[in-house]
Amino acid sequence: MKKIILILLCVSFGCRGVSQEKESSTTETSEKQSYKVDKTDAQWKAELSDMEYYVLRKAGTETPGSSELLKNKEEGTYVCAGCGAPLFKSEHKFDSGTGWPSFDREIEGRVAYDVDYKIGYKRTEEHCANCGGHLGHVFDDGPRATTGKRHCINGAALNFIPESK
Repeated sequence: MKKIILILLCVSFGCRGVSQEKESSTTETSEKQSYKVDKTDAQWKAELSDMEYYVLRKAGTETPGSSELLKNKEEGTYVCAGCGAPLFKSEHKFDSGTGWPSFDREIEGRVAYDVDYKIGYKRTEEHCANCGGHLGHVFDDGPRATTGKRHCINGAALNFIPESK
């Protein structure tokens, strides 16, 4: 009986469950994709500020409330801070109360999506479709009167171009 219990214990501890593991990480998937703008890590590091590099190239997150773009009410277009590709329009921006610039929709075809499990559960991560830079995440708790989506974007990943330019 002791041998059977010992064998059962060895088998149960020796089995490695993989049902909760994902097939690949977000970063691996993003790095394997090819984008129109393709630069080396050294080139990105030389061109971007430390915070832009951390957010866009290392999938970091800026401190909530730290972006100058958070309270921006001007009309215009939000573009990728890495490559200048247009991503979001000011008319789709709203105050989500989260501390990050939020939009209810992207400019169609300008944002790529991936799955992110970095904090222990599934989230939809957003990238610039032109250069692959990490932007933020999209959630289903946005304004119900429009799309119901909340694109929660790091301000460091964006530059703003006023309508008049």
